[in-house]
Amino acid sequence: MRNDEHAWLLDDGSLTRRLTALADGRFRVQPLDEGWQALRDEECTALGVENGSEGWVREVYLLGDEQPWVFARSVAAKAALQAGDVPLQELGTRSLGELLFSDPAFSRGGIELCRYPAGLLPEKVRQPALWARRSAFSRGPLSVLVAEVFLPDFWCRAL
Repeated sequence: MRNDEHAWLLDDGSLTRRLTALADGRFRVQPLDEGWQALRDEECTALGVENGSEGWVREVYLLGDEQPWVFARSVAAKAALQAGDVPLQELGTRSLGELLFSDPAFSRGGIELCRYPAGLLPEKVRQPALWARRSAFSRGPLSVLVAEVFLPDFWCRAL
């Protein structure tokens, strides 16, 4: 991994802010899918809930210059989300990062890096071995697990 890739992947600030700056303000969120569904086993483990638990799942593209730069999947366990007051279901085209980084009560856990499984990506951007990162944002009993997959068009612009 190159140092500049490493710097993007391990930056613990707002990715939304960095992408907006990189795109000279031409940044937007394109929702792909969201709703209640069974969480993946590794998501359940990361959130500390039973395998097969239901949760809110939101998948989006983060677009720069109208190109998908990042595929993001955010999940939260249903019980924890319903017990809190975080309106994940009402984000629409608003960036989740904007919400998480504007609320000082949220704390970010460690960042995990991996090569994202191609089969879990939308067909339009499906490629093997794309760099991804994942971390959990917590506020009280609520944890929101955010996975971000950095797509080739992003690296073409960023590097």
